[in-house]
Amino acid sequence: MAAADQKPLGSGFHAKSEPHEILAGVDLTGKTAIVTGGYSGIGLETTRALAGAGASVIVPVRDPAKAEENLSSVQGDVSSAKMDLADLDSVRDFAASVHGKIPSLDMLINNAGIMACPLDRVGPGWESQFAINHMGHFTLTKALMPWLAKADTPRVVALSSIAHKRNGILWDDIQFEKNDYEKWTAYAQAKSANALFANGLNRRMQDFGGRAFSVHPGGIFTPLQRHLPIEEQVELGWLNKDGSVPPMVAQIFKTPTQGCTTTLWAATSALLNDKPGVYCEDCDVAQLMDENSLPYEHCAPHITDDADAERLWDLSETLLATA
Repeated sequence: MAAADQKPLGSGFHAKSEPHEILAGVDLTGKTAIVTGGYSGIGLETTRALAGAGASVIVPVRDPAKAEENLSSVQGDVSSAKMDLADLDSVRDFAASVHGKIPSLDMLINNAGIMACPLDRVGPGWESQFAINHMGHFTLTKALMPWLAKADTPRVVALSSIAHKRNGILWDDIQFEKNDYEKWTAYAQAKSANALFANGLNRRMQDFGGRAFSVHPGGIFTPLQRHLPIEEQVELGWLNKDGSVPPMVAQIFKTPTQGCTTTLWAATSALLNDKPGVYCEDCDVAQLMDENSLPYEHCAPHITDDADAERLWDLSETLLATA
């Protein structure tokens, strides 16, 4: 991948395209997909859309009761199994359980995540946003690689965020062991990691015809904001003091169904066949940012750096080996 690949393709879709537009004429019968976080927010809408197009969808769930309730409204072949991205043994157990149930894996949607939460440490003391958003998915994807390799042109989609523009990987203090924890810096690091992960993963899937992409789903009000009090959302400009949404935010933000469409496009579009590892937004490849880019659009050069992607991959392998 190169920064030069970050150019919109003219997909014909837009920021607020709906799932039925993206999947019009797409038949996923016989395909198998896994969607992490696929029972809440945009993950639930991703599951609904893929199942509606004929795919068999497996949803890893941390909260089985909530998953059962939310998934009851989804039509199609949908099943779930217990998994917690913060617990790597749980992740490995989930992957092992899937191995005996499916012949191959066509789509892996690494959708689940946490955002701007208070400092928490999981596993061997890892900072939770990096651990859950990146390391949990890194572990899952590696465990499922043999099944991705058995599919015809499989795809992995890693959900990043426009927050990646804030900062990249804090190479000298990833776990906030030396410096004070700052939740948005930690979130930006994790989302940069998601994009770099897709970059590195794509090279490892090329031998069997696979592709990996990262996506910014857009601004969407979902349970992802659960750690943000209304006062902070007012300060960010997302809400008015009375809890209503300002007109400009309403114009920019998406509904949960619109929020899943870039994921669906990255998972299915033939336009991306020759654009491996790119970062996408608004149902197209994102433009590389420049001095005219608005805060909520385009991508920063640091997530297109192949050397950094390989550095993160090697570091993640080392962390995993000691977990």
